[in-house]
This record gives sequence, structure tokens and C-alpha cells, in this order.
Amino acid sequence: MLLRLIRVGSYLHIKGFKNLSRLIYKLQFFMFNCAIPHTTKIGENVVFAYGGIGVVIHARAKIGNNCNIGQGITIGGRSKYNDVPVIGDNVYIGPGARILGPIVIGNNSIVAPNSVVLENVEDNSIVAGVPARVIRTNINPEDYI
Repeated sequence: MLLRLIRVGSYLHIKGFKNLSRLIYKLQFFMFNCAIPHTTKIGENVVFAYGGIGVVIHARAKIGNNCNIGQGITIGGRSKYNDVPVIGDNVYIGPGARILGPIVIGNNSIVAPNSVVLENVEDNSIVAGVPARVIRTNINPEDYI
């Protein structure tokens, strides 16, 4: 339901119906307690756990295909940096994770719950901790999710 609202709001925004787009954004905020602007690029088959409750994503963030996004996560900017995160394809982001700044999360990677990611993550890696560090590389995500 949340992803459908985001896509409708994005369509309305692109077509110039800014007021309707803002109304959809407010509706999604009140229904799901999340802040996902309609300018955020979200790939196909993205899943928001628990309807995306508490999710905050920057307006310029990019999320790849087939990602699983946990509740209460933040994907956003970081002071002193203008760019925002880019999330690859087939990425699992655990509940409560924070992904901040001009970084790239590689394809087929896993961000453990409550991790704070401040640096790039290579493809097929697991990161965990505060700040997050790589705990495993060359993984097959199907073994973990």
C-alpha cells in the first residue's frame, strides 16, 4: 500500500499536480508515520517491512530493485556533505539502521539492524555496528535472508 501511494504521488508530481502530490505525501505520513518524498527514486519490487512505519528517506536518495527495507530506518544526508546514499539492488536493510552521507551500498548486501553506515559497502557484504564495519564479504544473500 505504501509503495503504491509513493508511486501515485510521484506520478502526480511529475505531471505537475503538485498540490495533489503533497496531499498524497501527507496521507502517507499520517497513515504510515514515514517520510518518503515522491522525488525519491525507488526501484521495482521494493518491500517496506511493517508498512514502512518510521521510515525516513531523503528526497534525492536512490534505492535499487528487490530491496527489503526494515521499519524505523533512515537513508539521508550528513552534515558537510551534499550528496545522499545510493542503495544497490537486492539489499536488505535491517530495522533501525541509519545510512548517511554520500555513500553507495553495493548489490546483494546486508545492513544489520541498528547499524550506522557512514562509508561505502562493497557488493555481497554484511555490515554491522555503530559505526558499521564489514563483518563478512563474498556472501550469498539467500543464505541470510
